[in-house]
Amino acid sequence: MKIKTITCHEVYNHGASLQEYALLKYLNEEGHEAEVIHFKPHYLTKDFSLMAVGNPRFNKPIIKYLYLLAKLPEKLNNLKRKKSFDSFSEKYIPTGTTLYKTNDDLKKDIPVADAYICGSDQIWNSYFENGKDPAFYLNFVPDSKLKIAYAASFAIDAIEESLKPFVKENVTRLDTVGVRETSGVSILKDLGINNAVQVLDPVFLLKHEAWKQFVTPIDSNYVFVYDFDSNPLIKEIALDLKKKHGWKIYTVNQNIDYADKNFYLEGPENYLSLMFYAKFVVTNSFHSVAFSIIFEKQLVVVNRSVAINTRMRDLLNLFNMNTRLISTKEDFEALQPIDYTAIQTLKEATIESSKEFILNALKK
Repeated sequence: MKIKTITCHEVYNHGASLQEYALLKYLNEEGHEAEVIHFKPHYLTKDFSLMAVGNPRFNKPIIKYLYLLAKLPEKLNNLKRKKSFDSFSEKYIPTGTTLYKTNDDLKKDIPVADAYICGSDQIWNSYFENGKDPAFYLNFVPDSKLKIAYAASFAIDAIEESLKPFVKENVTRLDTVGVRETSGVSILKDLGINNAVQVLDPVFLLKHEAWKQFVTPIDSNYVFVYDFDSNPLIKEIALDLKKKHGWKIYTVNQNIDYADKNFYLEGPENYLSLMFYAKFVVTNSFHSVAFSIIFEKQLVVVNRSVAINTRMRDLLNLFNMNTRLISTKEDFEALQPIDYTAIQTLKEATIESSKEFILNALKK
């Protein structure tokens, strides 16, 4: 079967790239011909633009050009990260050749396929523009074609009232609906959509060995920090672990200034190596939680300052690991080591049910 997927594509984020790869890899291993639609709306193409102004205060005549000039050396250096991710995509992510920028573009020249899948990642997160874009709900696909959502994520507990009719209309058109969080099932039930099922993120569809092929040895003992928010509690925990165990601190976040080594410019392969060899993971990233579970890492997850902790909370609850999501230093100090043998059976069963979901959806 020829399958086209749509997701947040080429956004230069480790989790986004790896979930995109995983879904395509799994589908192709099952004998299908799957590739991602080369969909790049304007709001997802600002990364690494030499002319982008990050702070609106500087987006004024003269000031803008002084700002861009001052930022140019950093921007040019950061293009190395883009190159690393582009290299990964070229090698491992089969992509359509036609570039689409809007839902209307897709409607005018519909990518040819037998089935269409939207997901995974935060494609339905209405805090961002993609959650309001009909393309991520397969709006462009004719009614006669098979339309599936796999592990689509709202990433929040509730959507605003004004968006409910839009979401209901578009999700109702889908033949099968799989969402990544249990909270997503609740959101859809509130809209009168009762056929949604919770499934795992695509990274769980691949076996441990499939991820290990990307891993290269790292000699040092280290705690791996993945922190979007420069969270002071994450910093405190990481420094305490360093002091107690003599571990170094490694990260891939540009904003972390206390790490012994920062791999911000490296791509997904290096991220997987860092996850695989870490002695401990301190994070507020969904996919760092996911890969910690896959690689059976000791970890702690710190609540984020923005209201998108739903993703981590629901995943941890699914595997009875809810105590790993903390808000205080006292919470961290009360933690006991994770016993992954107690989680293994549950993990295997949930992975199997997620695989059955997508394979059965494709048989419709």
